[in-house]
Amino acid sequence: MQDLTTGSITRHLLKTTSFMLVMMVFQTLYFLVDLYWVGRLGTAAIAGVAIAGNLTFIVLALGQMLGVGTTTVVSHAAGRRAQAEAQHLFHQSLVLAVATGALFLVLGLALHGGYARAMAADSATAALAADYLRWFIPAMALQFPLGVMGAALRATGQFKQPMLVSTVSVVVNMLLAPVLIFGWGTGHAFGVAGAAISSLVAIVVALAWLTTYFLPASAYLRLTRTDWRPHPGTWRRILAIGLPAGFEFAMMALYQFVVYTVARPFGASAQAGFGIGMRVIQAGFMPVVALGFAVAPVAGQNFGARLPARVRATFRDAALLAVAGMALFAVLAHVAPEALVRTFTKDPAVVTVGVEYLRVISWNFVASGLIFVASSMFQAMGNTIPSLVASAVRMVLVVVPVLTLARLPGFQLHWVWYLSAAMVYVQLALSLWLLRREFARRLDAGASAPVAAPPAMEAVGG
Repeated sequence: MQDLTTGSITRHLLKTTSFMLVMMVFQTLYFLVDLYWVGRLGTAAIAGVAIAGNLTFIVLALGQMLGVGTTTVVSHAAGRRAQAEAQHLFHQSLVLAVATGALFLVLGLALHGGYARAMAADSATAALAADYLRWFIPAMALQFPLGVMGAALRATGQFKQPMLVSTVSVVVNMLLAPVLIFGWGTGHAFGVAGAAISSLVAIVVALAWLTTYFLPASAYLRLTRTDWRPHPGTWRRILAIGLPAGFEFAMMALYQFVVYTVARPFGASAQAGFGIGMRVIQAGFMPVVALGFAVAPVAGQNFGARLPARVRATFRDAALLAVAGMALFAVLAHVAPEALVRTFTKDPAVVTVGVEYLRVISWNFVASGLIFVASSMFQAMGNTIPSLVASAVRMVLVVVPVLTLARLPGFQLHWVWYLSAAMVYVQLALSLWLLRREFARRLDAGASAPVAAPPAMEAVGG
């Protein structure tokens, strides 16, 4: 375990962010390389994979629910030096992750065909999306236990191990993708399904490897044969923190669903352009997302150790880093969006949609960075409901008008981009106000002490 309650906060943030950023660079590089190869199969293939990829937001929502809950409760236990409790919390989080993954696998395989047909602009795109999902759904199911293991390690200040595992697995994924997509050296091309198969193989490798870090007797969090019996009280404790964060990502999936739905009349090119634009944004947001992953355990350990001044300092330093990083990406996306989009497609219609989307949305990048930091602070203090409220307000202010506008004659997709960009500032204002109130309640009022463990937890810790 790494103690994050002493030393320079900025140094802790930069160090942990750098580990996360390396991991995310490779992950996003894979997404971009994967999109590059799939793009060689045509516009329908791009749209099909983009539609299938929308399900990743559901996985992110559920994974965020489990990961945020795990990071928060384990970091609080680690901050107050309660190793036995941290061990118990880790095992219970892993049980939840395995159960969630199994349920997702069954439902996903049963419903993937209907989902593809409902979302696609034409039958060809629907068929390609379904081919991709048959292999990608098992890969996504395995991400739940993988994510909880990584979250538990980060909660104890161990960022290097998840970074190494993720980086190597992504390299495996990148190398396999073109071989399976085009049949290089094998003579059997799987097409879009090959991209999903390569993801599945890479995740299996990552899960097996990451498990080895929890096997040694000296490990701070160690997999044992005991403590696997479900503890409903512990589950409620984890989910009380994780569920609101999960709903935030679920709302992002809802936004994607609404956009793809209103874009259907504009054809596969519009859906592909939006999909590419979203992938570019995912790549550009890597630094601030990595920073968010670093903020939660740093602030969480200090919150658990009852060090309110260091909790506030974590937000201040992280906010400055987020503004600097997102300002640079905003300038790039605003002045050179065509170069970013043309990396993945030469179709003029797709490029037009992608460029327009990036140029408009770039105006909210700095605000989005601050929202990420604020959300991580809510997670660190164990109350994610304020962040959910802010996200829900923004989503209502976007989705309801979009569904109304889509019925009007002459509706244009860029109306959605402008509305979405504007509402991010509403979310930012509400997030900062709620964070200030949370600081007053939990820090200024001396309420930073963690909630006492329930009797069952204390028995385990004894």
